[in-house]
Amino acid sequence: MTAADPAPVRTRDTVPAAPGRRPMTVLVVSQALGGAGMAAGITVGALLAEDLLGSTGLAGLPAALYTGGAAVGAMTVGRVSQHRGRRPGLALGHGAAALGSVGVVAGAAAGWTALLLTALFVYGAGSVTGLLARYAGADLAPPERRGRATGTVLLATTLGAVAGPNLVGPTGAVAAAYGLPRLTGPFLLAAVAYTAACLVLLLWLRPDPMAVARARAAATGPAPPSDGGAAEKKAATVPGPGQARVATGPEETDTETDTGASRTPSGRPGRRRPSGVVTGATVTISAQLVMIAVMTMTPVHMAAHGHSTQAAGTVIALHVGAMFLPSRLSGSLVDRLGAPPVAVASGVVLLVAGVLAGLLPPQGFAGPAFALVLLGIGWNLALVSGSAMVTEAAPPATAAAVQGQVDVGMSLAGATGGMVSGLTVAGAGYPLLAVAGGVLAVAVIPAVALRGVTGRASA
Repeated sequence: MTAADPAPVRTRDTVPAAPGRRPMTVLVVSQALGGAGMAAGITVGALLAEDLLGSTGLAGLPAALYTGGAAVGAMTVGRVSQHRGRRPGLALGHGAAALGSVGVVAGAAAGWTALLLTALFVYGAGSVTGLLARYAGADLAPPERRGRATGTVLLATTLGAVAGPNLVGPTGAVAAAYGLPRLTGPFLLAAVAYTAACLVLLLWLRPDPMAVARARAAATGPAPPSDGGAAEKKAATVPGPGQARVATGPEETDTETDTGASRTPSGRPGRRRPSGVVTGATVTISAQLVMIAVMTMTPVHMAAHGHSTQAAGTVIALHVGAMFLPSRLSGSLVDRLGAPPVAVASGVVLLVAGVLAGLLPPQGFAGPAFALVLLGIGWNLALVSGSAMVTEAAPPATAAAVQGQVDVGMSLAGATGGMVSGLTVAGAGYPLLAVAGGVLAVAVIPAVALRGVTGRASA
């Protein structure tokens, strides 16, 4: 079997091209549970490290560790999903996150820094599963509804992710009642939530989304591109929704082949363009770098200006809500307008968020909260639009592995942002970090997205 050959998804399921609502419902439930676990590291990771390490400059280390671990996790989950299916891949990730959460609690309770940092890495390796699940949602939907399906899966994360930071106080009280550091409380919640998410997927995610995507690719033509007007120009030659041709024999096939090739609009065999993967990856990676850098240091910045841990947790809850709550709307915009315009909008929103985070008075609650909400919205627009570009461009035969590699890039960008953020704040201050992040986003994301459209039009 070559690298281009589609790896079989080992499943006993009957695989319909239209699987019904059950698989999406199972994904939504698992995402809600995983969202609660994901919020733990976002909310108290930096504060826990600052307490144990005694240095603001190293407060970004947890973000660097669990986003660095996410790079390993994205690659592993992607490969497992490619060869075994989405169900075992996603379940493995949630299980790793649960194990890492237990390790964080044990390391903090014992005062063993090495265990704590290692566990944060494992926690990060598993927590990336919540983002990779968006591709499973896209697998379950026909091409014209993939944006909304992706948004639905991300939206489900909001249910747990918003609740998690607001439970910092109650879970801290539970931890203290058992003689554990109060800041380990959210990680206790994470251990339970991720374990439940793992079991939900293993028991009920059938048929496997990867098998559904391959069954649809074998029965229909290539997906329409997510570039707005370009899809209309190809409508005369590429079957649209409800008009897909089902192959009746090898000579009549106008679909993906086993090597990932497809028929171009002219009828000649070809491959999905890798430039779409690069463009989508650049959009999501840039947004991830900026978002992680600013978000990681916001609780530390607020604490330095007299805000309580609960207040910082509320701001992060609003931010996480904004990261996922607009997902359905973002997906609908991608389906209607195309991915590039949505990506351009994300760069502008991230710029405004960075400028406001850096310049609004930090003594009040409203300023940081509003800036972090905008930061989350900008990230969401970039994630959904960039993911649409990647999904369109990646051939079904290797889609999961390619998607995992893209999220490796996101994780490495997050690790870089988390580490640089602490050093930048310690050396130059939070305002410079926030404004520079916004400028970087608006300088890179719109230019890359628009250049991708120009390159496709001239090809």
